[in-house]
Amino acid sequence: MDTEYWYKSINEILAALDCDSGGLTSDSAAERLRQFGKNILMPGRRHSNQSRLFLNQFGNPLVLILIFAAVVAILVQDWLDALIVLTIILISALLGYMQEFRAMHAIERLQRQISIKTTVVRDGRLYRIGVAEVVPGDIVVLAAGNLIPADGVLLESKDFYVSQALLTGETFPVPKNPGIAAEHASLVERNNCVFMGTSVRSGTAKVLIVRTGLDTYYGKIAERLALRSPETEFERGLRQFGVLLVRVMVVVVAVVLIVNIALQHPTIEAVMFALALAVGLSPELLPAILTITLAHGAKSMASHGVIVKRLNAIENLGSMDVLCTDKTGTLTEGVVQLDSALDSSGQASQSVLQFAFLNARYQTGLSNTLDDAIIAAGVRSGLAESPYHILDEMPYDFVRKRLSIVVRHETETTAILISKGALEPILAVCDRVQTDGGVEALSEYRQQSIRHQFAAWSAQGYRVLGVAQKSIAPAREYTRDDERDLIFVGFLLFFDPPKADVNDTLCALRKLGVKLKIITGDNRFVARHVAEMVGIDGQCIITGAELDDMKDEALWHLVSEVTLFAEVDPNQKERIITALQKNGCVVGYLGDGINDAPALHAADVGISVDQAADAAKEAADLVLLQHDLAVLRRGIEEGRHTFANTLKYIFITTSANFGNMISMALASLFLPFLPMLAKQILLNNFLSDIPAIGIAGDNVERDWQRTPHRWNIQLIRNFMITFGLVSVIFDLLTFGVLLYFAGEVAAIFRTGWFVESLLTELLVLLVIRTYKPFYRSRPGKFLMAGILGVSVVALVLPYSPLGAAFDFVPLPWPLLGAILAITGLYVGVTEIVKRYFFRHWDRLR
Repeated sequence: MDTEYWYKSINEILAALDCDSGGLTSDSAAERLRQFGKNILMPGRRHSNQSRLFLNQFGNPLVLILIFAAVVAILVQDWLDALIVLTIILISALLGYMQEFRAMHAIERLQRQISIKTTVVRDGRLYRIGVAEVVPGDIVVLAAGNLIPADGVLLESKDFYVSQALLTGETFPVPKNPGIAAEHASLVERNNCVFMGTSVRSGTAKVLIVRTGLDTYYGKIAERLALRSPETEFERGLRQFGVLLVRVMVVVVAVVLIVNIALQHPTIEAVMFALALAVGLSPELLPAILTITLAHGAKSMASHGVIVKRLNAIENLGSMDVLCTDKTGTLTEGVVQLDSALDSSGQASQSVLQFAFLNARYQTGLSNTLDDAIIAAGVRSGLAESPYHILDEMPYDFVRKRLSIVVRHETETTAILISKGALEPILAVCDRVQTDGGVEALSEYRQQSIRHQFAAWSAQGYRVLGVAQKSIAPAREYTRDDERDLIFVGFLLFFDPPKADVNDTLCALRKLGVKLKIITGDNRFVARHVAEMVGIDGQCIITGAELDDMKDEALWHLVSEVTLFAEVDPNQKERIITALQKNGCVVGYLGDGINDAPALHAADVGISVDQAADAAKEAADLVLLQHDLAVLRRGIEEGRHTFANTLKYIFITTSANFGNMISMALASLFLPFLPMLAKQILLNNFLSDIPAIGIAGDNVERDWQRTPHRWNIQLIRNFMITFGLVSVIFDLLTFGVLLYFAGEVAAIFRTGWFVESLLTELLVLLVIRTYKPFYRSRPGKFLMAGILGVSVVALVLPYSPLGAAFDFVPLPWPLLGAILAITGLYVGVTEIVKRYFFRHWDRLR
C-alpha cells in the first residue's frame, strides 16, 4: 500500500488492498507473494550475500596493502612481481570465499530449523505459516509472546499490549486498540497500528497486514537503526587484537622504510619490502579461519541439539563464567502437575478445581504449563464437558500477575468472574473469603492465615496460585476495573520435581568454571526450596522489591555473591545481567518467556529453547532443541574447543610472523641487498597459511576445556614477543650460516632463508598448538597433512622450474643440511621456552 493508512477507516484500507476482513484465499496469497516478494528485509539475499562474501575477501585492510603493492609494481613495470602478488591475492580470496560460503550455507540450513511462524486466516481457516510468507491483505491472529511479522492495522483487540521499545524506546508495553489515528500522528501516537519487529506482551488481536518487508517502518530504518546489540566479550577482544597489530605494524614498517631509504636502497624496492613486512606480520586468513572454525563448531553443536543463530556466540559461550537461568524446565523437570486444589482452610475442594478449570480452559492468551496442568486435572475429575460459555477475558500481564475470565452457566442469567494468579495480586482484589461457614470478610487475621499457609507450602517446593470469583451481571464488555470485590476461594498447588540428573550436571558446570545463578519470578520460598534441593545455596537471596530499593553501586557489589534472585520482573532481570557484566563477568542467560527477551538481548550469550515464545527465540543467540542443562554443557565445551583453535592460529601466526619481520628488518640494515623479495615474503606467508586452515578441526586438550578462557591481549602480546624473539635468534644464526655458504650471492641467501623460515614456521606449529609436550599431543589429520605437504613443497621448490619465477636457485647440499639442523634445534628450544612461558603465566594468573 503506497499511501499512509493509519488515519483511514478499515473499509478504505480493505478497498485499497483489494481484500476483505475474512482473510485471503490461498491463490490470492500466492499471487501477492509473487507481486510483493517475501516478507524479509534482504530480498535476493542469497545471491547478494554470495557476491558480498567474495568482495569482502578483498575488503580486508591487509589485502588492500597487497593490492597497493601490486599497483606499485605495475607502475614501475615490474610485471612478473605484479602478476605473482595478484595471483596470491586471488588464490587467498578464492580459498577464503569457498570455505566461508560452505560454512554460511551450513549455518543457514541449521537456522531454518528454528524459523519463526505466525497464524493467518486464509480460506476461512487458521494456518501457521513462516513469517516470510505473510503478504499485504493477510489477517494475522496475535497473542501474548508473538512477534509481529509486518506492519498492520488492528481489526480487533482484547487487552492488547505491545512492546515496541525497538522502534520507539518506550520502556513499558503500550495498549493498542482499533480506531483511527490523526493524519500527522507520530509513530508513538499510532495506537491503532502494529509494526514489524515488535512483540505482543499480553492480550489478543486480529491485524490486517498493510506493508511487508522493506516497505515496513522497520525495513526502512533497518540499515541505519540506532539500536545495536552491545559489544560482546569476543567482539571486544577481536577489536583490541586488531589495535595491537596496527600499532606494531606502523612502528616497525615506518622504521624499516626510513632506515632503508637512508641506506640508499632502491626506493621502490624499499617501499615494496616495507609493505610486504606489514602483510607478513598480519594473520590475513584470520577472517576465514574464524568463519571456518565457528561453522565447524556450529555443526558440531547442532549434532548435540544446540542451534547457533549468531556465530560469534559460540566463542562467547566458551568464555562464559556465569550462567543465569530460571529454574522451571532447567533445574526441574518442567512437567508441572497440579498436586491439589484446596479451599481457604487447606482442605481439598472440587469447587476450587472447577473455578480453576474454567479459567484455564477458556483463556485464549499464551499457552503455559500451569493451565495445561489444571486442564489435565479437570479432565481426570470429569470436568471436560462444561455447561459454561465464555463471555469475556482479561488476559494475564506482568503487572497485574493474574488472569480473569467471565463465564455464564447455560441455565443461569448471571455470570461469574473467575480470577487466578500470584497470591498477593489475587488478595489485592478480594474483600471476602469463602470458608466452611460461608462467605466472611477478608479480615487481617484471615489474610495472615492465608499467607502463613502460602509460605508453608512454598517452603515445601510447591508453586502456589490463588483463586477468586464473584457473581457479575452480564454485559457486552468487561474490563480490568471489574477485578475488584472478589471472594477468595482457595489455592492451587503445583509441583515440578527437580531433574534426576541435575546435581551431576551442575557439578559438571562447576568443574567447567561456570557459576549458576537463578533468576526467577517465583516467590522466594519456592525458589529457595528448589535451590537447596539441587545443591545451590539458597540462604543469600535478593527479591524484586529489594532490587527496587537498591542503588546500582550496591547491586554491583552484591551481585557476584548472590546466587538466587526471586520475584523479579523483566526489567530487573536485565539490570542483574548488566551488573554482572560491570563486574567483569561473561554472562549467559537461558530463558524461554516473553519477559526474558530484554535479558537475552543484554547478555553476552542469549540462550533459548525451541518451544520458547517467539520474542525469546528472536532475541537469543543459541536455541536448544531440548530444555536441558546437559545439552548446554556440551555446547560450552564446544565453544571452548572453538575458541582454543582460534587462539592457536593467532599465537602461531603472530609470533612466527613477528619474528620473521624483525629478522628481515635487521637483515636489511647490514646486507647490501634485501634479505627477501616482496613476492618471496608473500609466497612464504601464503604457503604457511595452508596448514593453518586445518586448525579449525584440530584436537584440543581436555585441560583447556575445564575453565573459561577470554581474550587476553597482554598474553597475546607477550607470546608474540617471546616466541618472536626466539625466532629472531635462530634467524640470525641462519644469517651467519647463509653468509658463510653463500657469501654475498643474493639468490642463494634469499632461497636459503625462504626454506628455513617456512620450515621453522610449519614445524613450530606442532609445538605451539598445545600446552603439553608436542610429542604427547596428537594434531588433527588435515593439520598434519598440511604441514607435511607444504614442508615437501618448501624443500622441492628451489629445485623445480617454478622456483625460477620467484628468483629461487638450487641450494648446495651442505647448506640444506645446515638449514635442517637449525630447524630441528629451533623446534627443541621452542618446546623448552614454551614450558617456562606457560608455567610463568599460570603463576601470574
